[in-house]
Amino acid sequence: MEKIELSWKDVRHYAQLAASEIADAGSNLNRDIVLYGIPRGGIYAALLISEALTRIGVKNTLTDIPNASDVIVDDIRDTGNTIERVLNNITDFEGGSRMVSVLYRGSPSKTKAWIVFPWEQMTSESGPQENVTRMIQYIGEDVSREGLRDTPSRVVRSWNTLFGGYKQQPQDILRCFEDGACDEMVLLKDIEFYSHCEHHIMPFHGRVHIGYLPNKRVVGVSKLARLVEMYSRRLQIQERLGQQIADAIMEHVGARGAACMIEAQHFCMTSRGVQKQNSIMVTSALRGCMREEAARDEFLRLVKG
Repeated sequence: MEKIELSWKDVRHYAQLAASEIADAGSNLNRDIVLYGIPRGGIYAALLISEALTRIGVKNTLTDIPNASDVIVDDIRDTGNTIERVLNNITDFEGGSRMVSVLYRGSPSKTKAWIVFPWEQMTSESGPQENVTRMIQYIGEDVSREGLRDTPSRVVRSWNTLFGGYKQQPQDILRCFEDGACDEMVLLKDIEFYSHCEHHIMPFHGRVHIGYLPNKRVVGVSKLARLVEMYSRRLQIQERLGQQIADAIMEHVGARGAACMIEAQHFCMTSRGVQKQNSIMVTSALRGCMREEAARDEFLRLVKG
């Protein structure tokens, strides 16, 4: 994911744009415009927009009561869930309809980027650590006790490993060779892996079996294992994991066919929910001529040993 670090100059510029819109929308009010900033980032955004309104001569005040506001302010709109939740829990009041203002006004193509505001100091990892601290407090623990004092920083460091797959791409891994290439099936099985389900961020682990039919090129065998490692070190579902592995081999190795079978146990099923301890989920992804009956049967026979 692309990371965009905003400067104070950037956010003041965005605040000025937001202030102009708010001034136009509130021009018919015969009183100060009241702003409410959604904690946490929306508070900084509301302060910046309030200053910008004052600079253009628009009287305004800040409130910590959503119900008493003319404008609901947040720093950025990602899913929109935060703003929607606030709006669903407040009622209208005399003074007309309530406006929503979002500070970040960058390119629409950047909405999925990781936007870092100057007050977050994310480069020092203090932001993620603070979020982990809040989650520990949410479950009722004392974050100041000895065993938990350094847990937030340890969790952030562990995530850098557990989700390190986002920093790699298959074309960086799959080095191919023409020398020694064959046209018979190549199989690497029993590749152990660990991943995290994107629905509950709980682990699932098991074995991956990869087979492909070369087309004048073969790939280094260790690179297949590295490909599994790259895609599994992301938030995943098992079905997509297999599809991504097979698709990458077809695209970057130029194989005539590719197959990926995964057998895995999911903690979101064994430790919570239905709590079935011995269940194993099996998925497969077949591409190209591996969909043909003879090739598919050979792959399954080799996997079963």
